[in-house]
Amino acid sequence: MSYGRYFEEFAVGQVFKHWPGRTITEADCTWFALLTMNQHPLHSDAHYAETYTQHKQRVVLGPLVYSIVIGMSVADISGRAIANLEVDALKHEKPTFIGDTLYAQSRVLELRESRQGDRGIVTVETIAANQRGDQVCSYTRKVLVPKKTHATLGEGKLPF
Repeated sequence: MSYGRYFEEFAVGQVFKHWPGRTITEADCTWFALLTMNQHPLHSDAHYAETYTQHKQRVVLGPLVYSIVIGMSVADISGRAIANLEVDALKHEKPTFIGDTLYAQSRVLELRESRQGDRGIVTVETIAANQRGDQVCSYTRKVLVPKKTHATLGEGKLPF
């Protein structure tokens, strides 16, 4: 399968197991906190987390978990996307810790052709779990995906 799918290549109920998993490192957590200017010590201060929090260790930032999980799904879901339209019902069910490995899968909930006729909206639910099988994150997402008849630059061709 090439990178991403056309609208016609999706079916309601279809399940994609995204591979490979992704282990979150200390560097991932630190850089994401710095890039997003999140200064909460729960994410960056091991002594603080061990002494003053219920988990006794640093917790990976929720937006980092979500970003990694959505990235894991791109090759299967939105690799050909025209646009990401909506993310809904984002939940962080359990904390993710440095060293945890995330695995994700998506299920197609709905398909709707657009008025233009050369594209459609794919609605998926994505669920992520850690290496222990604990569900840590879930959300639904709507993606505008071209049909095979959609005018593009051409398969595998660069614009230059």
